[in-house]
Amino acid sequence: MFPTVGDILGVHLTLPTHEVFVALGVLAAALVFVVEARRRGHTDERLVWVVIGALLGGAVLMRMGTWLQHVQLRDNAGAVEQWTYGNRSVLGGLVGAWLGVHVAKRLVGYRMRTGDLFAPAVALGMAVGRVGCLLTEVPGTPTGGTFGLTLDPAAAERLGAPAGVPLHPSFAYEIAFHLAAFAVLWGWLRHQRLEPGTTFVLYVAGYGVFRFLVEFVRGNEVAWHGLTRPQLFLAVTIPVVLLRVAVLVRRHRATRDPAEPTVTRPQEVSA
Repeated sequence: MFPTVGDILGVHLTLPTHEVFVALGVLAAALVFVVEARRRGHTDERLVWVVIGALLGGAVLMRMGTWLQHVQLRDNAGAVEQWTYGNRSVLGGLVGAWLGVHVAKRLVGYRMRTGDLFAPAVALGMAVGRVGCLLTEVPGTPTGGTFGLTLDPAAAERLGAPAGVPLHPSFAYEIAFHLAAFAVLWGWLRHQRLEPGTTFVLYVAGYGVFRFLVEFVRGNEVAWHGLTRPQLFLAVTIPVVLLRVAVLVRRHRATRDPAEPTVTRPQEVSA
């Protein structure tokens, strides 16, 4: 069993740590979303259905996104087993939330861009939720030095990780990234004149690159040529997102720095 919030606080509680921090992350994201929606004037009641679509899509693909891991279908878990005991995928959750937003918009006819509302909300929510992962999952690979998190024998046996060896706190790295992203999104980019939806694309691109790199010390199973399954997924999707970023940057520069108009000087008139 994973440690509970009560174990961490030293009191008698039976709340599971991971689920509590995920719930707190959702709550933090919801608060930021509401504040940003009001600031930007998004008052349409249909926006509620867009949020519901994001939550449902994210929940489904977070649980089922790692279902078909093997080419031979019989080697994969059954649908019920995967939903109940399968690995959770943050990347799958983000893709599911994105799909859920677009499906919900189609169903209710909501046409306004919502990426700028979701970007800071998701960043803060991820930072809070990842605390639960840091406290309950394998931290990462051995650092090879004295720096890192060291597990006692009981925790190492429970998590299937080496005991007494400093491990990379990969989830702490990710928490730091999301907090920094939130600071940039909330403190600076939200006040810039950008094309609607740009901040979410920038956030996803940054997280994709960061996640690809941090996977090398995450300790996930290597699937092909030294790369994990998340890295294989990101190797395909990151170039697409970066291409979108390039298009947005080009549009922004064209809007901000238009070609200087030709000025016709009046002819001098002799006295």
